[in-house]
Amino acid sequence: MTEPMSHRSPRPAPRTAAPTPLPAAGRPVSRRTLLAAGGAGLGLGALTGCAGPTGASGPGTLTLALNRSLVSLDNKLNQFDAAVTVQRAVRQALTEIGTDVKPHLVLAESFEPTADTRWTVRLRPEACYSDGSPVTAQDVAAAVAAYAATDASFVMSFFPEVPTVNVVDDRTLTLDTERPLPTLDALMSNLLITPAAANAPEELQDGLGSGPYRMTFHDRGTGTYTLERNPNYWGEPGLVETVDVRFQPEESSRIIAIRSGEVDVIDSISPDAAQQLRGLPGIELLETPSLRFNQIFYNFRKPPGHPLADPRGRQALSMAIDGETLVNEVLAGTAVQAEGVVTSNQAGYVKTGEYVYDPGAARKMLAALNAQDLEITIIWESGEFPGDTFVMEALVEMFGDIGVRARLQEFQPGGDIMSWRQGRAGDWDLLGNGIPGPTGQAIVMLQGMYAGTAEKEATRDTYQGYVVPEVTDLIAAAASEADPVLRQELTAKAQQAVWDTWPCAWQFNPKAILAHRRRVRGIDLSPANNYRLTAVDLRS
Repeated sequence: MTEPMSHRSPRPAPRTAAPTPLPAAGRPVSRRTLLAAGGAGLGLGALTGCAGPTGASGPGTLTLALNRSLVSLDNKLNQFDAAVTVQRAVRQALTEIGTDVKPHLVLAESFEPTADTRWTVRLRPEACYSDGSPVTAQDVAAAVAAYAATDASFVMSFFPEVPTVNVVDDRTLTLDTERPLPTLDALMSNLLITPAAANAPEELQDGLGSGPYRMTFHDRGTGTYTLERNPNYWGEPGLVETVDVRFQPEESSRIIAIRSGEVDVIDSISPDAAQQLRGLPGIELLETPSLRFNQIFYNFRKPPGHPLADPRGRQALSMAIDGETLVNEVLAGTAVQAEGVVTSNQAGYVKTGEYVYDPGAARKMLAALNAQDLEITIIWESGEFPGDTFVMEALVEMFGDIGVRARLQEFQPGGDIMSWRQGRAGDWDLLGNGIPGPTGQAIVMLQGMYAGTAEKEATRDTYQGYVVPEVTDLIAAAASEADPVLRQELTAKAQQAVWDTWPCAWQFNPKAILAHRRRVRGIDLSPANNYRLTAVDLRS
């Protein structure tokens, strides 16, 4: 049974630009110098004498500066963690994942399993959009259809199958599946509902929402939004009248902005930024272990015979990475090196192995594969995780230590990295990536990454080309197992099977770190790196 929220309002999308190539291992810095530089390499060391405000937030306005561009208040393609705070203040789902990492009711008054392959949903009679029109079962049916029909839908990758929606009446519907889907109440927390007539298989740029705020201005190009309190909100209203949202890609600019009072909240900050801000008057830090994984993931579209098409080649590169040094020196202890294929705070997690640093063994393994002269390309989008560029440069040095020449290719936010990831635009070997755990359940995270099929690969809807049929079968069996004990046994087997394929050169679980000015109160940062905007208030 899905629990109701104590407050009835709950709580992520790129543009196109050319990639920015970075130099390869010829960059004039030794690995020791690079790592010893620590956070100073992120360019924040000179912020102790910041400039004054360039436009402080008004007394009744909350200003948020995001590290990723919010190109839509819809989430069919992407769902960056911190953006959920803003998106779900305007658009809502049937359920939401609370700070306890469990599903809670939002638009749904009840969400109950009524048969092995059926959930019955009853909508709240008071739920309505900002124009006063009611939220209907037809709107839910249209949302499921629109998400399912969206090409490369990020959200739908977590669904083992698309449920069939049967509308009983305006307020009642059933969600039917071919196999049992015991996590469906959690999965539906990711589908944002909008009026049926205005929905479409694409990320919507405007339109009505049922949330406590309504959008009154937006500029998709700059990632700028203004939200005003929704006068027709059906639940508990927000405490702040106006919310301004902006995109500031440079962390140094965001640090200056919050120190000067120009912005109130900055999200997803790096370890060095946290050190810069900790203890400063007027600023507080919040941090919590997150549900997010950051990865150096392999391209599984390599042809047979390529060293990285062989698990031994993938393991060899992994053994070149000094993960403990990266965690302690580069990430300043704000992350934990992975010992599994999902984060350890996911329900159903099991430890499957360890990343071992052994460059001597790495060289021998590559020599056995006749891959001593390997050259690789590492791609990532700027801002994918805090300190990402510094981590990538350290990897170049580490791979160089075993004779592997690495080239870095960075994509700016809104760039063409999606086409590269799908194998449509260019070849690459490793991807710096982050993936959320949107429901807090291991089986859902496994589904989103590792349940690839030949059919999905034909449309490039797999996770970096990962298609291993025996792994997919294990995940499918676990996802549809109604008995919790058997489901856990299958989930554990699936995790070990994934680990044995060496999908990542390295993975780590970061803390979610947020900074806010002391005039802001009520932020309850969840492990999903978001919070309910209605609970936030401003001190006079």
